[in-house]
Amino acid sequence: MKLAILGAGAVGRSVAELAGEYGHEVTALADSTSAAVDPGGIDVADALAEKDETGRVGSAAPADALDAEYDALVEATPTTLGDAEPGFGHVRAALEADRHVVLANKGPVAERYTDLRELERESEGSVKFEATVGGAIPVLSTVESYGPDTISAARGVLNGTANFVLSRMAAEGLGYEHVLAEAQDLGVAEADPSFDVNGTDAALKCVILANVLGDREYSLDDAEVEGIAELPGNALELAAEDGRTVRLIGEATPDGVRVGPRLVPENGTLAVSGTRNIVQLETEHAGRLNLSGRGAGGPETATAVLADVNRLEH
Repeated sequence: MKLAILGAGAVGRSVAELAGEYGHEVTALADSTSAAVDPGGIDVADALAEKDETGRVGSAAPADALDAEYDALVEATPTTLGDAEPGFGHVRAALEADRHVVLANKGPVAERYTDLRELERESEGSVKFEATVGGAIPVLSTVESYGPDTISAARGVLNGTANFVLSRMAAEGLGYEHVLAEAQDLGVAEADPSFDVNGTDAALKCVILANVLGDREYSLDDAEVEGIAELPGNALELAAEDGRTVRLIGEATPDGVRVGPRLVPENGTLAVSGTRNIVQLETEHAGRLNLSGRGAGGPETATAVLADVNRLEH
């Protein structure tokens, strides 16, 4: 398929770099200020080299990427809350042109799910968004395969930064600020880590799960969210004395969406370490399914994007 990729951060770059291995061609790549567009296929390596050297991927305007020749739009711009713009507008433009859309951007699915599905119904194109929940972990495709009606709840560890901080605090007996600084030095945490440590990122993923599983629309405003920054310093020590530890757990159940620090068995399934994620699905006929793996990262998330592109071909 011919792909137009909006967003040249870690995920967008990785999708562009890996697309050829999956048998797809990139006809447009845009960042926030520029675009490279060629109906015959852009030279991805040249575009990314120019991005590194000049801060621009090409000489065209970003809007030109939306007008390019493509079969599927890959929306990998940063997630925004509220009206989910400009990502939602990009999705609208592609669907109104009867093109497919693959989302890595959580905003349109978490904040405007009903609007998104309505646009999809009126279009010849389809919307896929595996990459919005759990990075490389095939959570949403598993839900789709089993059938949302057969899954009663989803819960798990859905943010790698928060999990790295908590698991390091527990393993080394270190304080929150110390471990957070370490995570930033390692590139595991952003310079502004609030989106991760205050629970927002995990909540968005749970909202998406709730939208897929539920019979009404959820948004971030509907979620009960508590982060880890205010976790008492002795909480992990006290938990360890009882054979337990603390993880930031997100839940999407018939009662709604909740995210917060929870006590879990120290050697239990939910006590994944480092930046790993895990999602548990409660199924009607197959019991509890545990899906675990790398929940973030450019190449990892790009594999979920490209798996969606492959699904659109069949």
